Amino acid sequence: MKKAIILLSGGLDSATCLAVAKRDGFECYTMSFNYGQRHRSELDASRRISAAANAVRHIEFPLDLSLWGGSALTDFSIPVPKVAAKADEVPITYVPARNLVFLSLAAAWGETLNCRDLFIGVNDVDFSNYPDCRADFIAAFAEAATQGTKAAVAHEKWVVHTPLQTLSKAEIIKLGTALGVDYGNTVSCYDADEKGRACGVCASCRLRKAGFLEANVPDPTHYR
Repeated sequence: MKKAIILLSGGLDSATCLAVAKRDGFECYTMSFNYGQRHRSELDASRRISAAANAVRHIEFPLDLSLWGGSALTDFSIPVPKVAAKADEVPITYVPARNLVFLSLAAAWGETLNCRDLFIGVNDVDFSNYPDCRADFIAAFAEAATQGTKAAVAHEKWVVHTPLQTLSKAEIIKLGTALGVDYGNTVSCYDADEKGRACGVCASCRLRKAGFLEANVPDPTHYR
């Protein structure tokens, strides 16, 4: 079996990505990041999701992005907004260069596993205007990883799989449901409490609630 590293945030999208990687026959290694985010509940969710999928190994990587903040998710002095950002602005919930950093560390682990496949749950439809969720960024990263690692010497290429790139939230939920994902194990809220209970009103919660409604799938989210 080919090996793949799946970036696992603990949320709905990354849980679906893991299920897709399993469906496609990959031997799955999962990676989450303790990056100074507002709550640990998404890290707890990542462990649950990885265990339920029988991943070969799960790593929780310590990485303190709160040292410089710049985001409502890593700076406690910036409140999580409860209204959607304007269509032409990057929301304050964007964590500077987060996916660039995460993918780079996943590639570093992949080198030790002789793995050239990464999975990430980025999306062009419900991407909240985050620049590091765009297809152009993913393609550029894959090329940079190919040129900057042993892959270049071995004449191999990195592949960054984005199976959710063009799907709506409802389509993602339908896909994951068909693959047996237990969305009750996931935490998507930007402002969840330590028990993983969602606020129900942040941008991420709104997208998630609308997705379950449109998919006509019961919403298993734990709200406070």
